[in-house]
Amino acid sequence: MKKVIISIGIYCSVVLGANAQTKTPELKLEEAKKEKTGLKSLKIDEVNLVSSYYTQTGNNSAITGGIGTEKLWDAANSLDLKLSFTDKKLRTNAVVLDAAMDYYSSASSDMIDSRSLSSASMTDLHFYPTVAWSRKDESKHSNFGLSAAYSTEWDYESFGGNISYSKSSKDNNTELSLKAGAFFDKWMAILPYELRPTAYPSGAEGDQGGIAFKNRNSYNASIGVSRVISKRLQMMLTVEPAFQEGLLSTPFHRVYFTNNTLKVEKLPGQRAKLPMSVRANYFMGDRVIFRTFYRYYTDSWGMTAHTVSAETSVKINSFLSFTPHYRFNSQTAVKYFAAYKKHTLAEEYYTSDYDISGFNSAFWGAGLRIAPPGGILGNRWWNSLEVRYGHYNRTNGMVSHVISLSTKIK
Repeated sequence: MKKVIISIGIYCSVVLGANAQTKTPELKLEEAKKEKTGLKSLKIDEVNLVSSYYTQTGNNSAITGGIGTEKLWDAANSLDLKLSFTDKKLRTNAVVLDAAMDYYSSASSDMIDSRSLSSASMTDLHFYPTVAWSRKDESKHSNFGLSAAYSTEWDYESFGGNISYSKSSKDNNTELSLKAGAFFDKWMAILPYELRPTAYPSGAEGDQGGIAFKNRNSYNASIGVSRVISKRLQMMLTVEPAFQEGLLSTPFHRVYFTNNTLKVEKLPGQRAKLPMSVRANYFMGDRVIFRTFYRYYTDSWGMTAHTVSAETSVKINSFLSFTPHYRFNSQTAVKYFAAYKKHTLAEEYYTSDYDISGFNSAFWGAGLRIAPPGGILGNRWWNSLEVRYGHYNRTNGMVSHVISLSTKIK
């Protein structure tokens, strides 16, 4: 009897081994994935660290009625953690955790209360974390995602989120992408010191009682179609309608009228926006990628704008890339804008904010990226290091500079 049992055992082992040999590599991979799914397969794909420093000068501060210094500086840091796991249906799930923080000093904001040597807003900390999740289903050529965001500063707080969906053709040459989002802000309507009633608080921490808080809601959507035209050319068309409601003016922006009357900026409580853009990427070879972008913008406040940008990524060698970029923007003023002491009391809405005035602007600069095949300094997990510089200028005299340093670990 023992001989029979041993014979049967050997036979079964041979049969099972033969069956294993006949399985395709794809089937083996699928079975391996099924053995390790869910949180068991959770892994860190990459970590991105970005630090930047921004500085600007100008003489059209909206806080002082369209005149006065716009000088400020901003130091920002962000940490981006990308995770992924495979679920039981073999779909790839990605989770992105992002924490960003800015610390800035603004001479113009300090003029909200010029009687103080340092008002509540001269320096402040801006914190804005984000969490996002997406699920990619290769069998259905689809991707679904959700994200949530929070932002806080000395005079406002914001909550928001997005939902997205994309669907690709079977050959992955065409993709339709849809996105919708909403953000809910609450502003502290602090007034310039000249217009404050008696016993009005300063707005500083611990002294905000009695200051009104106003809501501002923003809703946006995006519809995009991308297409691989050829092996070298890819294009994408996007329409991004948006709508805002609530307090859309800034409570501490001053407006001076022709008769020297002083009031607070007043703008409509609703604004509809419609940006439309086209993007084209051309691969000129293994070493050069040329990216172009054009956007047309119009809104219900009477502003129209045209933006054109171009960027070229040139691979100098196996680990060094140089990326020059240029962007030009031309916009008309909203119909409620006028310069210092140009508004009349007969106007229903009024602002002297030069950000929504008519001007041309240019932003140019370059980046240098290092990504050795064996990792930076021989560390394979230290994937890349990039430094970028940008210079921005407007025809109304505002000038800014930004320098950033980013690194990727994966």
